Amino acid sequence: MITREVSVTDWATEIGAARDEGYDFFDWLSAVDQTDAEEEPGFDVACHLIRTHPWEHVLLRARVPDGTALPSVTGVFRGAAWHERETHEMFGIDFAGFDDGTGEGLRPLLLPNGFEGTPLRKSFHLTARASKPWPGAKEPGEGGEPQAKGDKDGATPRRRPRRRLLPPGVPDESWGPR
Repeated sequence: MITREVSVTDWATEIGAARDEGYDFFDWLSAVDQTDAEEEPGFDVACHLIRTHPWEHVLLRARVPDGTALPSVTGVFRGAAWHERETHEMFGIDFAGFDDGTGEGLRPLLLPNGFEGTPLRKSFHLTARASKPWPGAKEPGEGGEPQAKGDKDGATPRRRPRRRLLPPGVPDESWGPR
């Protein structure tokens, strides 16, 4: 695979040039948080394109400083709109000239309404784990909560031994020759 380093200002132009060279299949676009890098902190935005005849890959990559908008490539590849919306939502990177045909601009794609923050940035803190215990931390019947109807004192009822779970498609020990 060929990797090309591209400047922020030439991003859309270089992707258009790659398309004109025969890299006509847009595969994906995303980013990697490099804001903690000592030299040139920012985000590495990468776009993967494929030429189908002969089969070749090219990865175009640009280091985007935090707070800098990257030119949108929706005018070059319409399929880039979903990827740019996701990258904007997860990393907070703006795409100048974004147009997916709706006129609504960059808007939430995956996260619930009212979500604040950019979860794929290294600076984003997952506070839900600190304030809310993980629901899988206890086995059923281990919490002292009433488990059965009529169990008002909070005592844990007697548990039957757990049956061993097997992966899907794996028969139990009773199956097969003896």
